[in-house]
Amino acid sequence: MEKLTLIKVGGKIVEEPDTLQALLRDFAAVGGHKLLVHGGGRSATKVAEQLGIESRMVDGRRITDADTLRVVTMVYGGLVNKNIVAGLQALGVDALGMTGADMNILRSDKRPVRAVDYGYVGDVKEARGDALALLVRDGIVPVLAPLTHDGKGQLLNTNADTIAGEAAKALAPYFDVTLVYCFEKKGVLQDENDDDSVIPEINRAKFEALVADGTVQGGMIPKLENAFSAIDAGVKAVVITRADSLASGGTRIIG
Repeated sequence: MEKLTLIKVGGKIVEEPDTLQALLRDFAAVGGHKLLVHGGGRSATKVAEQLGIESRMVDGRRITDADTLRVVTMVYGGLVNKNIVAGLQALGVDALGMTGADMNILRSDKRPVRAVDYGYVGDVKEARGDALALLVRDGIVPVLAPLTHDGKGQLLNTNADTIAGEAAKALAPYFDVTLVYCFEKKGVLQDENDDDSVIPEINRAKFEALVADGTVQGGMIPKLENAFSAIDAGVKAVVITRADSLASGGTRIIG
C-alpha cells in the first residue's frame, strides 16, 4: 500500500512568517503522498479584536457565536489557508486549500449545549476518505482549514486535532497512513525539564506504565489516547514532534 503522511500544525507556526517558511520547506521535503491540517487561532483573535468582536474561550476552546464564525471562516479558510497554499506552490507543491465543506469531505453535527454553549462548533461525524484519496492520487496536496459543515448549509468551527485524526482514519483504507501532530516539544519527554529526553517509541503497555509512574500526565494523556484511537481505526503510526523536527523523528506511537 502507498504511504501517506498527514501533518497537523498549530496556528502559532503558520501565523509567523519565519516559522511558516521553515515549516513549508520541511513539509515540501516530505516524500510521497501528503496532506496538511492547520490551525490559526491567534490570527482569528487578532482580526476579531480589530473588528470589535470579543473572543471568548472556555478551557482553551473558542466560543463561536455568529460574528466569531464569520471571522474564523475568513481567517482559517481564507487568510491562513491561502498563505500556506501560495507558499507551497512557490516550492513546487501542488497544494489545494480546502474546508470540510469542499467536496463534502468533513461533515459535522453542531455540538449540543451541555454545561457550555460553544455555539457554531462542530463534532465530526463523517470524513470522506474516498474523495481525499482521489485528490491525493492525482498528485494534489490538500491543505485543510479547521472548518466543517453540517450538510444543511451551515459552516462549523472544528478542532484541528480532531480534523487531522478523522481525516487520517478515513484515509487508512486507501493508504499506509502516518499521522504527525506538531506541538511545542520535540516529542513525549521522559523528563519534562529536559527537551532532549524524547521517548522514541510508545506502545499501549508502555503508555499505561508512563501514566502510572507520572511521566505522562495532564494534556499529554488525551493526546496519546487520541493517537491510540487513530491506530485502532487503521492508522499505521502516529508521531508527536515539533514542526522543526519533522525529519528527525519525535515520539512514534504504535499499536
